Amino acid sequence: MFARRESLGQYVRLYPVTTAIILIQLLVMVAMEWYGSSKNSETLLRFGAMFGIPGFEPEPWRYVTAIFVHIGFQHLLFNSFALYVFAAPLERMLGSLRYAAFYLASGIAGNLASAWFHSDPFIGAGASGAIYGVYAAYLYLSVFRRDLIDYQTKQTVWTIVIIGFVYSFIIPNVDIYAHAGGFVGGLAVSALMTLFVKRRRRRESWDGPGAE
Repeated sequence: MFARRESLGQYVRLYPVTTAIILIQLLVMVAMEWYGSSKNSETLLRFGAMFGIPGFEPEPWRYVTAIFVHIGFQHLLFNSFALYVFAAPLERMLGSLRYAAFYLASGIAGNLASAWFHSDPFIGAGASGAIYGVYAAYLYLSVFRRDLIDYQTKQTVWTIVIIGFVYSFIIPNVDIYAHAGGFVGGLAVSALMTLFVKRRRRRESWDGPGAE
């Protein structure tokens, strides 16, 4: 599932939302570097990063914009690679519109958790919360839709999640709250989407042949 053998043209055609997300991230990074530096606090805040400062509340739009802002090229490349490899199959499973909504919801959940649980001043940015939401979706599907997730894919995702959370705890300046919030948000949204699909299918069966 995670072996990317598509040409660039095929990838863009098959995964338009994932492609757009990666492109937006890249353009934001270029703009930040042109303006100042993607590691500069003022630049990050100007381009929509999250923050926690006593006496100040982040504007609501930052919960979305921070998903596309990254702190340094290494941060951007790591998250873009994860999106390129791991997020693409989920777009095919959910469909582009549902996938886009899922991705944003997971990212927002991660930023909400970061804002709620940080007790010290911080500046946060990145797609990690949304990416952990993607991992959560695969784990949810591996339990409730085993016809969609094979055993090898399940093991791969579990390995990535475990290593990712261990990495989040031992490496400094990694926002564990955003990762955990995105993961929990991804599980919750996956459950809601599955419920919606089941209800829609049940309604279609009721209103199927013979209904007028």
